[in-house]
Amino acid sequence: MSLVIRFGVAMASSLLGKFDHLITRKGYKNRSEAIRDLVRSNLVEEEWKIGNKETVGTITIVYSHHFRELTDKLTGLQHQNHAEIISCMHVHLDRHNCLEVLAVKGRADKIKKIADTLIATKGVKHGKLVMTTTGESL
Repeated sequence: MSLVIRFGVAMASSLLGKFDHLITRKGYKNRSEAIRDLVRSNLVEEEWKIGNKETVGTITIVYSHHFRELTDKLTGLQHQNHAEIISCMHVHLDRHNCLEVLAVKGRADKIKKIADTLIATKGVKHGKLVMTTTGESL
């Protein structure tokens, strides 16, 4: 573990009050851990902006399996990107709708392109890319 350095932060009392309310609601034990998480979150965001770093995340899509040829299209797209899609979970939500959660790993720019393609596929009702980090650089 690296050396811990203490530093001061100045902010308006109204902003600090809102921050304290937020960290209490989220269950943080102290301000330091909440600030560390905010910093980590911004660093992860930067990893994704760079585009060429190894990243991980999930792509979640909801669709009706009754939509003509949609299942075949989605499966085909997943097979085309088998190197980045490391796992897939398929859930039958009801008689018509399915949820798929794809765990992905690879260059951020490639993962974004895969997510955009899957989500934009005609028949997909909703989709979302959740970006995170391998944790190596944190």
